[in-house]
Amino acid sequence: MAEVRIRMARVGDAEAFCEIMTQPAVYVGTLQLPHQTPEAWRKRLEGNDPNFDYQLVAEVDGKVVGLAGIFRGRRPRVLHLGDLGISVHEAYQGKGVGRALMAALLDAADNWLNLVRVELEVYADNERAIKLYESFGFQHEGRKRMHAFRGGQYVDSLVMGRIRPGAQ
Repeated sequence: MAEVRIRMARVGDAEAFCEIMTQPAVYVGTLQLPHQTPEAWRKRLEGNDPNFDYQLVAEVDGKVVGLAGIFRGRRPRVLHLGDLGISVHEAYQGKGVGRALMAALLDAADNWLNLVRVELEVYADNERAIKLYESFGFQHEGRKRMHAFRGGQYVDSLVMGRIRPGAQ
């Protein structure tokens, strides 16, 4: 596979976001509904606040193949934390795209955004994602039973968190 290039997301990426997020292998691992439109993604990207939302994309040969973001707390007492989300095009899963996005996000969190804590939720059966998060220092902090409705049934989610190395 060609080199993975990471850059900031742009409003013009809405079509690519829609393509990725409407793939069954992708939306099954998120809280997104399966049928979104490019217009909905464009509106969402236009609504990003650069003071709170840090969204990246991964490109391979000029094609957006992954997206990820850290969304900072908006209340004064939680400005030190961010929620992380990541999705990778089904044809590029397991090829290092998610790892490249995670490395870039956590570099930004630690060295530029001054985030002490990054947290996420992941479906308890998403073993590949859990292993990725663990490899970046995320720890299991809890389980939300019957957290989301997916594929006609309720599924559990794990809460994971990472404290910036050296912050404690």
